Amino acid sequence: MSRICHIEIDDRGLPAPTPEVEQERKVAVFDLLEDNSFSLPPKDGETPPEGPFRLGLAIREKRLVFDIATEGEDKVAEFHLSLGPFRQVVKDYFQICESYFEAVKRLPPSQIEAIDMARRGIHNEGARVLQERLEGKADLDIDTARRLFTLICVLHFGG
Repeated sequence: MSRICHIEIDDRGLPAPTPEVEQERKVAVFDLLEDNSFSLPPKDGETPPEGPFRLGLAIREKRLVFDIATEGEDKVAEFHLSLGPFRQVVKDYFQICESYFEAVKRLPPSQIEAIDMARRGIHNEGARVLQERLEGKADLDIDTARRLFTLICVLHFGG
C-alpha cells in the first residue's frame, strides 16, 4: 500500500478550536504522517495513481471533501462525503473526550481508564464509518482511519 506524505486541513471559516481540540489535531497529524497506509483502487481497469499522496481535508457545502494529489501536486482524486453518517459518532466522541479531559483533572486512574476505554471504542466506530464511506474510493488501514477520523472531528467541530 502507499501512504499520505502531506496533509492540509482547510479550516477557514470554522471557529477557533479549543486547546484540547488543537492538541488532538497536532497529535493526529504527526501520527498520521509517521505511519499510515493509504492507496487508491483501480478505476475502470486502469492502473491507479501511485503515492505517496498529498491529502487536503475540508468541509464545503456541508460535505466532507478529500482532495488527493501526488507528491508532485498533480491532482488525482476528489471525494465528497455526506457528513450525515458521521454526525452522531462525532457528537459522541466529543462528549466522551470532554468527560475524559475533566476526569483527568479530578478522578482516580481506574475511572479515567474506564472513560478512556469508552473513548477508544467510539473512536474505533468513527474509523469504521470512515472506512465504509471510502469503500471503492480509497483503501486505508484501521490506524490510518482512526487518525483521519480525529481530523474529521476537528473539522466537524466547527461544522
